Amino acid sequence: MSTLDETRIATLVDRFYDKVRADPAIGPIFNAAVHDWPEHKRLLTAFWCSVALRAASYRGNPMAVHRGQPAIRAEHFVRWLELWRETTAEVLDADDAVQMLDYAERIGRSLRMGMGLPDRLDARPLGIPVVGIHS
Repeated sequence: MSTLDETRIATLVDRFYDKVRADPAIGPIFNAAVHDWPEHKRLLTAFWCSVALRAASYRGNPMAVHRGQPAIRAEHFVRWLELWRETTAEVLDADDAVQMLDYAERIGRSLRMGMGLPDRLDARPLGIPVVGIHS
């Protein structure tokens, strides 16, 4: 049985974005884009409550926000997901962590597609694989 509620999601979001801010790979991108961290955490708590609890509390356009950040690359999504996986395992019970990870993977895939970024790091956009040149 799920123990997800707004308080648990807020704790997850708070811990997760503390890690994001300090991360050498994605921290600089987030820190340049987010000017009010408490507000950003409130907004993302509303987003995740809307996703996981069907709360309909989020009003925004994640695709437009991410498209407005030209520094974002596919490897940033990989790192974001690693931190999300780590934090969900720390904060949530196993079933809720799996569910939140599933949501994050689907959302990430959708955002990458919408931004024209490859789904895998060893692939080019449009699914054309990277082939090494051998001499």
